[in-house]
Amino acid sequence: MVWPEKLSVSFIPLRLVAAALLGAALSVSLPTAGRAQAVDIPTWLRAHVGTGEGQIAPVVLHRARALYQQKRSDGAVTNPCYLAMDATRPSAARDGAVGRRFYIICEGSKSFRAVSSGYGNGRKLQRADFSNGRQCARHFSNAEGSKLTAGGAYLTAETRTSFKGYIQQSGARRPFYRTFLLYDGEGDTRNARERAIGGHPAVFVKWQCRFSNPGSPHADDDGYVPFGTLINYTSGRSNGCTTWSQSVSEDILSLVEGRPTTLYIYPEADDIDAVARAVKTGTSPSRAGLYWNTACLETIGTPKFWPKRTLQPIINDWRQSLPKRPPQELPVCKGG
Repeated sequence: MVWPEKLSVSFIPLRLVAAALLGAALSVSLPTAGRAQAVDIPTWLRAHVGTGEGQIAPVVLHRARALYQQKRSDGAVTNPCYLAMDATRPSAARDGAVGRRFYIICEGSKSFRAVSSGYGNGRKLQRADFSNGRQCARHFSNAEGSKLTAGGAYLTAETRTSFKGYIQQSGARRPFYRTFLLYDGEGDTRNARERAIGGHPAVFVKWQCRFSNPGSPHADDDGYVPFGTLINYTSGRSNGCTTWSQSVSEDILSLVEGRPTTLYIYPEADDIDAVARAVKTGTSPSRAGLYWNTACLETIGTPKFWPKRTLQPIINDWRQSLPKRPPQELPVCKGG
C-alpha cells in the first residue's frame, strides 16, 4: 500500500557507507552499534527507493533502517513503523506541488508514505548569516537558538498540547491547541530537548488583539484572552522542527503516541562537510560517492554545517545585545 500526500545517525561513519549506499545495489550490510547487521531492502520497498519525487534516497533509507533495526534489537522501540527525512530536498516539486521529503515506513504492512515537512529557517545576524531560503536548505546546525535543522538519529518521545490563542472558527471565537511531539537525540542531536526540537503541525496563531473572556481558563489577570489568525506554513520553513500538515500530523501522532519509534534526518555534519569539500574542489558529489538533492545543490551552491561550539557564542552575544523593552500589550479587539 502506498499512502499519497494528503494536501507537506551520526552512528554510521560517513567514510564507511558513502560509496556503498549510493551504488546501484539496494541490498547491503551496514555496521550498527558496533556489529554488522544485514539490512536487505524488501522487494516491495525497492520501488520507492531513488531520487525522484516521492521516493527516498538510498543513503537515507539505509541509515533510517539501520537505526530502526538497532533500536528494535535493543528493545528501545516496538513500533512497527519508523520515520525518516531528507532535508536536502526542495520545498516544492517541479510541478509546483508540495515537495515530499518526510517518510513514514511500515514494513510489516508494506506501506510507504512520503509527505511534506519543514526545515529550519535559521537567522541573519550581523556577525553571521545562517538563514535559509524557502525552497532549499543550505545551513544546518545543532546550536540552541539557531532555528536550524540538525541531521542524525532521534527517538520520538512524549507529546505536549498547548493553547496558542483564539481563532475564528464556524462563526465563533474558539481556542486553538497544538500538539508537540518531543524528540530525544543522540550524538550531535543529543541536545534536542534543550533546543525544543520535535514535530508538530505547521500552523501557528498570529495574535492580533485580545478580548474579554474571564471564564476562559486561558484568561489573564484582567480576564482577557489573545485572538488572531491561523497561519499555515506547510512544507515551508520552521524553527528547526519537523512540521507537517494538520491531517498528516494527526496520523503521525496517533502512530507514535505511547509507542516511540526512530526518526533519522539526513544530512549529518559529516555529510554536509564532505559535500562542501567536493563542491569547492569542483568534484561532482555523486562521483565522490556522496548524496545531495541535485536541484537544491544547484540552488544553494555549497552547504554549510555550523557546529554548536562555533555558532552558540554568536547567538548568545546577539541575545545579550538586544535592548530591554517592556512587554507589549495587545489592543482590545473591536467589539470587545
